[in-house]
Amino acid sequence: MLHERLRRLRLLKGMSQAQLARALGVSPSTIGMYEQGRREPDHNMLIRIAKLFDTTVDFLLGAPSRRDKSFEELLGEFKRSLMQQEGLMFNGVLLEDGDVELIVDAIRQGAQLAVSRKQPEKGETKKTPAGSRRKKEGR
Repeated sequence: MLHERLRRLRLLKGMSQAQLARALGVSPSTIGMYEQGRREPDHNMLIRIAKLFDTTVDFLLGAPSRRDKSFEELLGEFKRSLMQQEGLMFNGVLLEDGDVELIVDAIRQGAQLAVSRKQPEKGETKKTPAGSRRKKEGR
């Protein structure tokens, strides 16, 4: 879990392994081993990593993040944020409350489309994690 989260955080911050190594005062190979799960950082290093990425040691070690939110929660926050903006414009046109509703609905529909494209149609084969194919269940 640590190795996956460390790599994800590094990539989200747009850092190379060498840049992260410099920031933490270790060698790039040490970062590589952390990310491969071949080596674990000590307690002090975990604290330094957490501070660098503005997260917690608990999160690095696999505890669910209090920051993790559902898509609908994030969409609700986005909608509230847009509604609170006075004089919100898009391409020079003033947006009203109804326009914000349309924008949020469009985002929701886009997400539904993205998910539907990842789900096989009835009767299609579905790729298994091992790479083999099998018939979709429920037929």
